[in-house]
Amino acid sequence: MSDRSADGCSEDGSTDGWGGDQACTPPEDLARQVFDVNPVGTIVVDATGTMIFANERAAATLDLSREEIADRTYDSDEWNIYYDDGRSVPNEENPVSRVFETGEPVFGFEHWIELPDGSERWLSSNTAPVPNENGAIEYVVVAFEDVTKLKRREKRLTSDHVRRLEFRASESAVPPSLRIEGGETRIDIDSVVPLPDGTTVQYMGTADLSASDFVTAVEEVPHYIDARLLSSADGYNRVEAHAESTTVAQVFPSLGGRARTIVIAPEEVRFLGELPGDVDPRLAADGIREFHPDVELVSEDLVYSPHLLYDVVADALTERQLAVLDAAYFGGYFDTPRTSTGDELADRFGVTRQTFNQHLRKAQRTVFRHLFEKSGAEAR
Repeated sequence: MSDRSADGCSEDGSTDGWGGDQACTPPEDLARQVFDVNPVGTIVVDATGTMIFANERAAATLDLSREEIADRTYDSDEWNIYYDDGRSVPNEENPVSRVFETGEPVFGFEHWIELPDGSERWLSSNTAPVPNENGAIEYVVVAFEDVTKLKRREKRLTSDHVRRLEFRASESAVPPSLRIEGGETRIDIDSVVPLPDGTTVQYMGTADLSASDFVTAVEEVPHYIDARLLSSADGYNRVEAHAESTTVAQVFPSLGGRARTIVIAPEEVRFLGELPGDVDPRLAADGIREFHPDVELVSEDLVYSPHLLYDVVADALTERQLAVLDAAYFGGYFDTPRTSTGDELADRFGVTRQTFNQHLRKAQRTVFRHLFEKSGAEAR
């Protein structure tokens, strides 16, 4: 038995029957055969950026012929490569560019690609340099696998989870009164309530602005029709803002989630919210881009969220009943003293006080039934 090291070479440096001028190098025809049948998609890029070789698995994964791949450069506009949040991967962030620039490999890069037929495919790639005898990078090798099925399985497994997201955009759309140097302004989004006419009522609060400054800042945003102060206690101010249907805060509830917080800093604005675990965060990114084209996803946290009473009750209520209950609660109808009267809330919904009360009583009865019924059948 010959003594061989882990790389297949004999310890005296011979090739032990492989032949060739350089130790540990397989014959050229064998290397080509291995490349062709490799079960991992593999592409070789030369120093000009041209994809000079692609194996069979790469062609099948990309739904292109090997000749079509070889006709392209790695940074061609024909490649539609995107991050999780739907942003195009710029050329300078492409792993091949990074390898050429740094000489270091890039492992575990996940992205999705739009195929010629318009479908999407998720890929996970590893990219490494091949230097020449002078140490200059002569080629870059990209090995990638189709992880679309794993992504779909992950989506099925996240149906009982909540995805906490944070998006960041430039401060270009921040109200002028809030463009101040230093510090941050946090605005909490309590609820976004849809109204019958397609507009929304949004309940917000902050401890970082005075009552008058808060109302002024909201009124400066073009999407809001009017705003009024609901309460001011212990340095925390709450407002009710009547808004057009399309606002950043509405993006999250439109996808079954909740808007949580807007953070305004000197040079950026951040939007924090939650989506159901099985909802693609790219949908939220697309919605926010209608207002902030440069928005990007900066953090994502998937947490377990069991089916709680709120979810059960929300499923049992009609859309109108849930909207009325939300508006009554966050509008201060149940507070003492009341910060919103029944007449004021009824006016928001464009209904009579009697109709508003009927919706509210039915909603309250549904909540109490789920809370107090002994069987709890609908809550299990």
